[in-house]
Amino acid sequence: MPIDFLQDKTILITGGTGSFGRNFIWYLLDNSSAKKIIVFSRDELKQSQMQEEIRGKRLRFFIGDVRDLPRLNRAFAGVDIVVHAAALKQVPMLEYNPFEAVKTNILGSQNVIEAALDRGVEKAILISTDKAAEPINLYGSTKLCAEKLFISGNSYAGAKTKFSCVRYGNVIGSRGSIVDLILNRKNKDKVFITDERMTRFWITLEQSFGLVLFALENMEGGEIFVPKIPSMRVIDLLDALAPNSIKETIGIRPGEKLHEALLTKEEAGHSLEVNNYYVVLPEFSFSGADYQKYYQQGKKLDRDFYFTSENDKERLSQEELRKIVANLKN
Repeated sequence: MPIDFLQDKTILITGGTGSFGRNFIWYLLDNSSAKKIIVFSRDELKQSQMQEEIRGKRLRFFIGDVRDLPRLNRAFAGVDIVVHAAALKQVPMLEYNPFEAVKTNILGSQNVIEAALDRGVEKAILISTDKAAEPINLYGSTKLCAEKLFISGNSYAGAKTKFSCVRYGNVIGSRGSIVDLILNRKNKDKVFITDERMTRFWITLEQSFGLVLFALENMEGGEIFVPKIPSMRVIDLLDALAPNSIKETIGIRPGEKLHEALLTKEEAGHSLEVNNYYVVLPEFSFSGADYQKYYQQGKKLDRDFYFTSENDKERLSQEELRKIVANLKN
């Protein structure tokens, strides 16, 4: 179905050669009438590979790093919408390289905000993670900080630029994910699990696209959009994808939670349920923002509501997971 609100818009995706960015660009090229789509990333090899695979007059490539504000200012010229997906994400690695995560995930996000304000971008949205809700690791802490920066960016925009966030769980099949590692592992005789009780939220790429597009179309500035997605025990995931493997429990890794949260009790007090999403409204209003439509379309959450992968009522079955993975291979 055509995405009408993107007609004649110029869209830039930071981290455009990552799993989300790359597939989102394909989706936009197939389903929107966007005037131009700009891939912004620091990986020249992946950009070169994308240029070979995706040829089209609407696509542009920009080598750069979100740590480099002058480069972002150059790239954002004439851009209407920014999707900020660039981030360092590997939890154990970032526990041992903490300031690298700070430079990319926090300072880089602030640079995106500064460039969007200076260049008059209409809308900028941050791709966040469930690890930002009640974070215990460095990665989650930096993404929580990035969320706070994006929300506060509306204070300086005067309604000319709107900043919001989307927050979701593990993307099935994304590069470096447990699903990706299992599918590409040659020797499946033994697989490792950190804790048999561990649960995680799971979302497909298509669902993540729907969330981002819902946010872009509806955002007033300052919201965090959270999808209603299923969860699954990691051991059930291993049983589905590597049923004949020996499973060895190795203990929780540095910075790893037993269960993840997408919406905290504190946030529930200023959140609404709207269709297939939860919308966390800012605790202070911004110039020109009108959140009444969320109250008209949805309903307020109970103050004790708490959305975690442990208490999630919707569970992803092994059969459903295998079907999703089969479609990935196709």
